[in-house]
Amino acid sequence: MKQRVKVLQLHPDYNIKRHDFADLGEQILRALPSERFETVTGFLHGRPLAGEPESRADRSIYFEFSERQLKGGRLSAMRHLYRYCQAEKFDVIICNRFKPVNMLLRLNRWLKTPLCIGIAHGFGEYDRFARRLETRCLVNRAWRFVGVSPAVKQYLLDCRCGFSEKNTVSITNAIDIVQAEALQYPREEARRQLGLDPQARLIGALGRLVPVKGHLYLIRAFGLLKDKYPQAQLALIGQGREEARLREEIICLGLEGRVKLLGFREEALQYVRAFDLWVMPSLAEGLGLALLEGMSGHLPVIASNVPAMLPLIQGAGGLAPAPADVGALSTALDEYLMLNDEHLRVKGEQAYAYLLGHHNIEGFRQRYLRFIDESLHETRTVL
Repeated sequence: MKQRVKVLQLHPDYNIKRHDFADLGEQILRALPSERFETVTGFLHGRPLAGEPESRADRSIYFEFSERQLKGGRLSAMRHLYRYCQAEKFDVIICNRFKPVNMLLRLNRWLKTPLCIGIAHGFGEYDRFARRLETRCLVNRAWRFVGVSPAVKQYLLDCRCGFSEKNTVSITNAIDIVQAEALQYPREEARRQLGLDPQARLIGALGRLVPVKGHLYLIRAFGLLKDKYPQAQLALIGQGREEARLREEIICLGLEGRVKLLGFREEALQYVRAFDLWVMPSLAEGLGLALLEGMSGHLPVIASNVPAMLPLIQGAGGLAPAPADVGALSTALDEYLMLNDEHLRVKGEQAYAYLLGHHNIEGFRQRYLRFIDESLHETRTVL
């Protein structure tokens, strides 16, 4: 019997969700046939509590490094990780985000793992000169890199630190649409659980309450329309350090009762059908997964025209104002709020059709499987 390809997928933190419809790492594992691949998921920091979900990999390893161990040179963590990988003799190591990539770039000089894949989920990880210099020195023929959108791939290439058209690709993220839809409450139930007005015209947004998500500009844009559309309300699902500032803005603009900060919600996708339209006003994004989640709920979409999201919003037939442009965002909201329910429904179905055609999870899995197979063949041939 032919020996299975042994794969380690490494994450900086334990982050497994009960449902994996949008979990890139877990969906990569789904792409690897069990008869051909033996899989291990590793977490540098954290572990599940009793009753919390675990990775679907054949095995999981929780290194439980402290935050202190993962800062600076990370020497003790590096030694531990090296000994583990040396003993296991993986054929492929997939690294999610900068920290695991950086650690394996250093360690694979001695491990000689045939294929290492670094996945970049956003921008800024290689902005520092020292990081670019180190990366340029350590990238070798064993390495391949993935950007989760064409814009992230271009960011990597522009860093000019070892990323090239030959070793770097874009595999745009996707969601398991069937699983996502099965989780979603019907409109009336979703509104009931969120405590929202069943008769309101509802604008929804999902994301951490941090400045880069642009919620402040969305609230201001909605404030310009509050008198024109007295039945309209805005609801934000998420929590974060920006919450106090957003509450102050709501009071300042006289939007109490019209803008709802709903806080963190477990499996927030369940509530997407509560809304009539979906907005993602981010100032920057690696992909904009919440945008795909809104499309899965058959909602018309508005999103900032940042490079990672512009092709998605254009493909979905949505509206794409400039980031932080309150006037343009208000105009986009106005364009949708003036539509009747049937016209909004047609816009939502257009977005859903685009999602089915371009971000279906089966295509995502097949691209990853082909990428791993081809890359492993290339690197083994070179070695």
